[in-house]
Amino acid sequence: MNIEEIKKILPHRDNMLLIDEAELIDGKAYGKKYITGDEFFLKGHFPEKPVVPGVILCEILAQSVCVCLKDGMKEGTLPFFTGLDKVKFKNPVQPGDTFETECEITKVREPFYFAKGVGRVNGKVCVTAEFSFAVTGK
Repeated sequence: MNIEEIKKILPHRDNMLLIDEAELIDGKAYGKKYITGDEFFLKGHFPEKPVVPGVILCEILAQSVCVCLKDGMKEGTLPFFTGLDKVKFKNPVQPGDTFETECEITKVREPFYFAKGVGRVNGKVCVTAEFSFAVTGK
C-alpha cells in the first residue's frame, strides 16, 4: 500500500501519518517508515544526536497494525490507542534508517483490538510491544 491507500484506513495526516508503506501478508501487517532527519520529533530529540522518541516508535507500530483492519472498518469509525504493555526499547532509530514493522492482531473483543508488534532496522530489533486500540465512531 502506498500513502494514498494508507490514508483510506488511517485518519492521520500531515506530520502524524507515520508510515510510508504497508502491506498485509497472511494476517500480519508490515510497514515501513523512512527516517529522513527532517521529522518534527527529531528537532529537539536530541539536537546533537537525533534519535526517534520511543513513543513515536510505538505510534508507528499502532498505525501499521491498522492495515489488518483495511477491509473491516466501518465508515465513520476511527482507531484510538487504548493501551501499551510490555514495551521494550532495544536499539535506537536514527536519521537514515528504514524502520520496519511487523504487527498482528492477537485478540478481538469489539470494539477493542489487542495486538503485538516488533520494529526493526536492518533486521535488528529496536522495539517490541503489546498494545490495544478501540475502533469507535467519531
